[in-house]
Amino acid sequence: MNLGDVRREYARAAFDESNAAAEPVEQFRRWFSEASRAELPEPNAMTLATADADGRPSARIVLLKGIDDLGFTFYTDYRSHKGQELDANPQAALVFFWAELERQVRIVGRVERVDVATSLAYYRTRPAGSRIGAWASHQSAVLADRAALEAEVARITAEYAGKDIPLPPHWGGYRLIPDEIEFWQGRQNRLHDRIQYNRHPDSPWHRVRLSP
Repeated sequence: MNLGDVRREYARAAFDESNAAAEPVEQFRRWFSEASRAELPEPNAMTLATADADGRPSARIVLLKGIDDLGFTFYTDYRSHKGQELDANPQAALVFFWAELERQVRIVGRVERVDVATSLAYYRTRPAGSRIGAWASHQSAVLADRAALEAEVARITAEYAGKDIPLPPHWGGYRLIPDEIEFWQGRQNRLHDRIQYNRHPDSPWHRVRLSP
């Protein structure tokens, strides 16, 4: 296969200032609702890009679990690779790509941990198996083999049999507080529509069009 010949023409829709919301979070909600109504697989799946204290980047797919006027929330093991990077360098980027809608959203900002009450409220909505998994797995740590993980799951399952499974102290949420959000709509001949919102000293958000 010649990768240079792999291409797709985008012609589904247009996006311009006349139909863009004044606030980027509202615009995100509009697009996310459309992705959900289109029944895309896991429309809340997003790439989370982080960097360590030396600036070495890494990225992985995580799931968006909350959005409000403050920002975008996801949950993880604080001891994980991404958790360690966020503690050392609390800046990150998110990318959503909804291929069927020919859309991408890129979000950049600072990151903070959510409060324990917020983490607990979400944790209690998770299935029991996922709550047990948060205790059994030390995410990103070296594991001897699958059997070792399964043995720890069995131990935790027995320990909390018939009991409430508490929130682990090492597990909870992060919120990305955006200062830049870009909405990308694929167009023909790679002349894509790109509308970017930036926080601005004179107003909450400043909106511009970027060259494709």
